[in-house]
Amino acid sequence: MSGHSKWATTKHKKAAIDAKRGKLFAKLIKNIEVAARAGGGDPAGNPTLYDAIVKAKKSSVPNDNIDRAVKRGSGVGSDAVQYIDKMYGGVIQGVAVYVECLTDNVNRAVAEVRVAFTRNGGKFAEDIGSVSRLFARKGLIVVPKAPGVGEDEVMMAALDAGAEEVTDAGDVIEVLCEAPDLVAVRKAIQDAGIDYDSADSIFHPDQMMLVQADVETAQKVTRLIDALEDLDDVQNVYANFDISDEVAAALEAE
Repeated sequence: MSGHSKWATTKHKKAAIDAKRGKLFAKLIKNIEVAARAGGGDPAGNPTLYDAIVKAKKSSVPNDNIDRAVKRGSGVGSDAVQYIDKMYGGVIQGVAVYVECLTDNVNRAVAEVRVAFTRNGGKFAEDIGSVSRLFARKGLIVVPKAPGVGEDEVMMAALDAGAEEVTDAGDVIEVLCEAPDLVAVRKAIQDAGIDYDSADSIFHPDQMMLVQADVETAQKVTRLIDALEDLDDVQNVYANFDISDEVAAALEAE
């Protein structure tokens, strides 16, 4: 039931550093706006909005910014927004990279993503199907480790609600489930008295098609991921690779 991904551990350490960037706030705010537009501005009746707000608060986004984002997404006020969800992809060093964008200008988004691939040694996929088939929509709950809260405790709380996989990823526990089970699994974890950092709908790589990356490949993939994540229209980047302990140590030493 429980697996271990060295890339997951490295990714969470990297995310903690990236959280200090100003761009993170903008991405979290955009998530709130989109969730409010899709399901209404009441978090009690909109689980996606509820989770987007929790994630923003965990990252210290001010309450006033959150409230304004909910209003904009709900169509309240003159600065109401509307974003289009677009997926792009490509390949670098044999690794597939899947890019999730929320944009108000599709031409700008695709041009910037294409340039990021080209400048960082990747190849942009004109046929997105060649990349999308390597990923599946899943739910992911991230739980911080705490006294009395480890892999076993999280697993016991989440299994009956539909969790598929519980993974120790360093400072956190990752809980993977089918996307429709996300709210039920998150609620089961909460009902067990366990705090969580985030609950998101993600694209999970096909584990049978994972590329085991060497140091050079991992460096090039992470460099491309960094470039993509720096784009304003990009919300999330996924890649179908994993790394060994040695490669993880080399990446963390950079």
